[in-house]
Amino acid sequence: MPIDTAERDARIIMSRVAEPGDVDACRLVHEHSATALVDRLRRGRLGVSKLADWVERIGSTNAGALRDQAAAVGARYVCPGDDDWPQQLDDLARLDLCGADRRGGAPFGLWARGSLPGAALRGRSVAIVGSRSATAYGEHVAGDLAMECAERGYVVVSGGAYGIDAAAHRGSLAANKATVAVLAGGIDRLYPAGNTGLLHQIIAGGLVLAEAAPGCAPSKSRFLVRNRLIAALSEGTVVVEAALRSGSLNTARWARDLNRWVMGVPGPVTSRLSAGVHELLRQPEVSLVTDAGEVVEQLAPVGEALAPAKSGPTSSWDALDARSQRLLDAVPVSRPASLTSIARVAGLQCDDVAGRLQSLCADGLVMGDETGWRLA
Repeated sequence: MPIDTAERDARIIMSRVAEPGDVDACRLVHEHSATALVDRLRRGRLGVSKLADWVERIGSTNAGALRDQAAAVGARYVCPGDDDWPQQLDDLARLDLCGADRRGGAPFGLWARGSLPGAALRGRSVAIVGSRSATAYGEHVAGDLAMECAERGYVVVSGGAYGIDAAAHRGSLAANKATVAVLAGGIDRLYPAGNTGLLHQIIAGGLVLAEAAPGCAPSKSRFLVRNRLIAALSEGTVVVEAALRSGSLNTARWARDLNRWVMGVPGPVTSRLSAGVHELLRQPEVSLVTDAGEVVEQLAPVGEALAPAKSGPTSSWDALDARSQRLLDAVPVSRPASLTSIARVAGLQCDDVAGRLQSLCADGLVMGDETGWRLA
């Protein structure tokens, strides 16, 4: 059901009062309402509890001011029930039941900036993530994967960071396709500053999302909880380069917990930036991919969009039967040999060798004259 103005304003307030992904805030808003929660916080007398912590922020928080701050950069606030809402984010609600590891809940709203409707993410989408300090190899692979996945109709989702994230976004933009970046801070604080130009390109044709209210600075904990949104927005997550303690492995874990596809691109075994990916690929539920065809094969319905089997180059030799291959092995490279000599080396009858040499000559594999036979 669409959310009314009062509830939307209350959710805007809670986006500033509670930390992004706070499971208790997400659950209370979804089970009761943000309006009721904000009203209780305004009334105070909460004792020693998380609600008392939230009171510290609510006094100075105004929904209208946050809306104006967002509007100044062309951003809007979307909630579940809006036509613009990516419904797959609601899958995060079931992770609240996964035990004491309370890592993040289903968001009760997001700040959005860009021309791509969030509903476009309900179709085909893929996350491509990896190291910020990527190698040239990693950036090349990420860019190619993103461009080819975008050309095949998949929206590429990433975090807007340096390295692999930026390469993935640029690859999608190179295909003239929309891409989505999910920020760890406020929607008005494009981060990192060095990617401001790239993020503006994403906004022009795609979408930038943030769970934290305008003005909020990115922090380590906000980056980690942001990763769950990247994983939930996508049908699968591809990790291109990641060290053993990379945040992109956190995104892969979220994808796994959400029963999304998890894929990894192998790198040199000597590279520490690929060590995390290699460890990931040791897990049976993770698929090794090397190109967009293999990524799409994983994401597509079973039996559809199958990637072509890879094989080495073929030659005329491959089409020969075993006796002809044996004969060809006996034919000298440069110095002609007689039919009798070749038959002896090959261990075949002279009559059989004569016919086969003529056939091999017709195929352009050998050549013969009065001096004998040799390879063509």
